[in-house]
Amino acid sequence: MAFELTQEQEMIRLMARDFARKELEPYAGKWAEEEKFPEAAIKKMGELGLLGMMVPAEYDGAGAGAVSYCLALQEISYACASTGVTMSVTNLSSDPIYKYGNEEQKRRYLMPLAGGKMIGAFAVTEPDAGSDPGSMSSRAEDMGDYYRVNGSKVFITNAGYAGVTILIARTGAEKSNRALSAFIVTPDLPGFKVGRREDKMGLRASNTVELLFDDCIVPKENLIGKEGLGFKIAMVALDSGRIGIASQSLGIARACLHEAVEYAKTRKQFGRNIGSFQAIQWMIADTAAEIEAAHWLTLSAADKKDRGEPFTREASIAKLFASEMANRAAYRALQIHGGYGYMKEYKVERLYRDARVTAIYEGTSEVQRLVIAREVMAD
Repeated sequence: MAFELTQEQEMIRLMARDFARKELEPYAGKWAEEEKFPEAAIKKMGELGLLGMMVPAEYDGAGAGAVSYCLALQEISYACASTGVTMSVTNLSSDPIYKYGNEEQKRRYLMPLAGGKMIGAFAVTEPDAGSDPGSMSSRAEDMGDYYRVNGSKVFITNAGYAGVTILIARTGAEKSNRALSAFIVTPDLPGFKVGRREDKMGLRASNTVELLFDDCIVPKENLIGKEGLGFKIAMVALDSGRIGIASQSLGIARACLHEAVEYAKTRKQFGRNIGSFQAIQWMIADTAAEIEAAHWLTLSAADKKDRGEPFTREASIAKLFASEMANRAAYRALQIHGGYGYMKEYKVERLYRDARVTAIYEGTSEVQRLVIAREVMAD
């Protein structure tokens, strides 16, 4: 594939890199250790247009496109993967309102999201419904001029700080994808509560919580599109989300490679720098080659999105390969560090933990393989 970045795309990448290296990287380790959500840094990201990159300027977005978004997210995630997922999910949350919302919803909710005045969350997963959204039990009952919502969601990124949460809940009686609908939920709605904060293995500076709905009153005008569109809305949004997680994975992998190379250049064993040993060189070479492949897979999917072409297969391929590649990169980087890599004073210990979830959220690797196989067989 012949692909050359435009001047604008390269400028956005450099802007994100400069911000990330100055405003995120020096503090990322401390934020993770203290489980501190970096509100001030996220606010600055909003001011730079990083939270609404794929939304047109008419709705206060940056209008930069998916390729620019992927490039910027790589740079943010290189410095702080926790902040990267906050950026990814906020951009993802704008997608349903932009594509399926009415003009009033776009003016009231999309514009502050895209303009960086608030962050967003996307609530699908439940305690007993993860990869199978059709089995979810959260229910929105039509009460005339409002919906009464009962149920719970788990593992919801950003939701403790979100001004807008996209909620997928059941409006039909049957347990199927056709009975799901999408709603806009805000923190002020009666019956809506943020539950416990999840104690995670990695990405500890990102906010992940459970959400509780106890006779929550959601105004009728907060329904996105129409009843029964929830599954489709979620799947379309997740296509964009998957190129985001592929980009986050790339950022983590690049950081792993950097740490591995620097350590290999300075660590001495048997009177030589360990980077001179073939075993170490091969690990570095494999990581570099896989990063290059994941980079182009991700940009290919993003470019198809920018051109308005279907990109479900490409997004799943990019997410599958990049996330599993990031885990291999983290493994090799820690292995190169030896015992020191297992210690929290070295960055690779955090990168190893941060990388793991990339092969789980926004659809596990197993789900990605199902999507890819379905798309290939359909062709």
